[in-house]
Amino acid sequence: MAELLTPDICIIGAGSGGLLVAAGASQLGANVVLLERDKMGGDCLNYGCIPSKAIIAAGKAAQTARKASRFGIAGLSPKIEFQSVHNHIHDVIASIAPNDSIQRYEGLGVNVIREEGHFVDPREVVAGNVRIRAKKFVIASGSSPRIPSIKGISDVSYFTNETIFELKEAPSHLIVLGGGPLGCELAQAYRRLGAEVTLLDEGAILSTEDPELATVVKKQLLEEGIEIKERARVKAAEQKNNTVIIISSCTNQTEELKGSHLLIAAGRVPNLTGLDLEAGRIEYAQNGILTNKRLLTSNNRVYALGDVIDGPRYTHAASYQAGVVIRNILFKLYARVNYSALPRVTYTDPEIAHVGMSQSEALEKKISGIRILRLSLADNDRAVAERTPKGIIKVLSDKRGKILGCSIAGPGAGELIMPWALAISQKLKVSAMAATIAPYPSLSEISKRAASSFYTPTLFSEKTKKIVRALLKLPF
Repeated sequence: MAELLTPDICIIGAGSGGLLVAAGASQLGANVVLLERDKMGGDCLNYGCIPSKAIIAAGKAAQTARKASRFGIAGLSPKIEFQSVHNHIHDVIASIAPNDSIQRYEGLGVNVIREEGHFVDPREVVAGNVRIRAKKFVIASGSSPRIPSIKGISDVSYFTNETIFELKEAPSHLIVLGGGPLGCELAQAYRRLGAEVTLLDEGAILSTEDPELATVVKKQLLEEGIEIKERARVKAAEQKNNTVIIISSCTNQTEELKGSHLLIAAGRVPNLTGLDLEAGRIEYAQNGILTNKRLLTSNNRVYALGDVIDGPRYTHAASYQAGVVIRNILFKLYARVNYSALPRVTYTDPEIAHVGMSQSEALEKKISGIRILRLSLADNDRAVAERTPKGIIKVLSDKRGKILGCSIAGPGAGELIMPWALAISQKLKVSAMAATIAPYPSLSEISKRAASSFYTPTLFSEKTKKIVRALLKLPF
């Protein structure tokens, strides 16, 4: 006879979102069961955000050594010890892992069950030999790499983000399929660590970003020796001995590419298999589980969040969604998601960061009087001093100065975007940013100067000059 548990909340998936719901709910007094079939911490800790940023940091260190001559220091040719790079990546994972461990969550009072959970009816989930009839369920089962339908791909040894970080020897020639954020980040990292790299995308790389900013990154990737093939349709893949062969067509010409390793970074698919959503009367589509703005599914006992839903797929989005779910379940509030101030960052060098509306979105919504405030990093003294003047900031506002969106390409863009996310979330105007005192010299000055440029046409107009001349004639 299977054991029956009747907790307040049962969570399926111990990734970022699921862990936050578990920790928050348990500490607030709820009885929580957490199901995880694989590794605690999910994709972000084990295969995504953390290892990718660790290898990016290694690549950046190597590149800094190569480029030291721009500061008057003799340029170095770093010796890459890839086994040590591998050790560095896994040391970083191991350092963070205790925060997501079973021991920590059991210490918080969470009942962690290492089994895959699936619905048997709208009110019950089974995990191994345990039946769980909870008051509320939260599905946070995440996503997996999407493997495109390519002739012969199943017969080729390829890597995804779930396996690439196990490499202990540097690839001699890495072919990357997919020019989104992950593909571009890892292409640059492995290039900086000594690999030849070819990057292919069926469209333009970084196609979801403002084209002007994407071009900044593309030029840098090309400058570092990455071969980029855009609008390339991969027709077939095969493997001969230790060589991967990719056959693609670009501008109606078929080409054969040979590499030592293949990385597939062609997007994500929600982890729906095995959940038996039909039994739970939970509606879903190809892009994930369907939820309303409260993150409630078609079954009013079940919430869903993170990569498994049809929504934004970022770790920080899942963290935000966890707060919405907790407010709805525990405090009975009518909390709803609002992604208007949700930032995103591509961690190439230079980085790209964005929050709010893009220029194209504003045009689609036919917002009148759009103002684009644009400034180059070449006009920022700190960027010039550090020899990193490649980049741009673009701020979007309406005619009254309300901040609609911001995009930044440049060093530290992921850090510089935070005040703009705050400004949009609090519905501030550019005047708030323009009036803020920024330290000199700092990269953050570029935000203040961009905001201040909203007032330039009016401030230095002939009308203002006449007013100033008139005021100067007054006796006081």
